[in-house]
Amino acid sequence: MKPLQISPETAITLSKQLGVPLEHLMHMPQHILLQKIAELSKQQSAETDGKAAETPPAEKEEQ
Repeated sequence: MKPLQISPETAITLSKQLGVPLEHLMHMPQHILLQKIAELSKQQSAETDGKAAETPPAEKEEQ
């Protein structure tokens, strides 16, 4: 199996976000990497939605 065709910057970023050593990431099967990226995306969107729900909407100023 050949290494993933991604840039070094992308590999480092994914490695940090997924908590996977860089060497493992580069030799990870593509379908597993895509699954992990999808899980990470769902987690980040859930955190973003949770923060948005906690923040009260700005009150409109009367003019």
